[in-house]
Amino acid sequence: MYRFLLTPRWIALHIVVLLVIPAFVFLGRWQFGRFEERSANSTLVTANLAADPVPVESLVSQGLKESDRFRAVTASGSYDPAHALVVRRRPQEGQLGFYVLTPLVTGPGKAVLVNRGWVKAGATADAPPEVPPPPTGQVTVTGRLRLSETEETAGIKDRPGLPAGQVLLIDTGKIGKALPYQLVGGYVDLMKQQPEAAAAPVPVPAPDVGAGGGLNLAYGVQWWLFIGVAVGGWILLIRREVADRKAAEDAPVQEVGAPST
Repeated sequence: MYRFLLTPRWIALHIVVLLVIPAFVFLGRWQFGRFEERSANSTLVTANLAADPVPVESLVSQGLKESDRFRAVTASGSYDPAHALVVRRRPQEGQLGFYVLTPLVTGPGKAVLVNRGWVKAGATADAPPEVPPPPTGQVTVTGRLRLSETEETAGIKDRPGLPAGQVLLIDTGKIGKALPYQLVGGYVDLMKQQPEAAAAPVPVPAPDVGAGGGLNLAYGVQWWLFIGVAVGGWILLIRREVADRKAAEDAPVQEVGAPST
């Protein structure tokens, strides 16, 4: 009754099922891994955003760590507008624009790079944007600590030949080579400052921590459910074939020339 399972057509079906099952297992495990990564990242970023601000020097003095991303920090000093930069290709709320980077000199030979916010792009690609000046004198800033950018982390290809005062990546190591003081590791997205400026760039929004990988968890469960569908469908086809063959064997054989009833 089950010899049909060894026919070429059915052997091909068995191979497909045997290939599909480990593929779905792999895809499910990959989605579960992404869920764990995103959940851990969401937990870390949420905790860092909610933590009380600490002086930036206390975090970067022993080397900036991945776990310090988006940690609330404070810094005091005076802005150096002579070495300010704008960062190209930074859209916000569907509009093209720039980030405004201004070093905050915190002491003799020391500074932290502050992203003061976003300004819209000029009339042409090479036109400089209109940037509100930073406040003068001593200021205290509070912001989110960010890691220095690379082409891999930012997804932006760096290239030479940009207009003066413009960069594509917030690479503090590279930017610091052109400054007369040493930048601390990373940079700070400004949230607030005292005293406030009369006019300021649009603040950079806080990161969206999302659902912590909830979609990845759902996709992982979905892939593993597909395993049950594949195995169940394979068994169903076999049972249907067996039933059809039994029905064919049990059907009465009509003699040749005999009248049908």
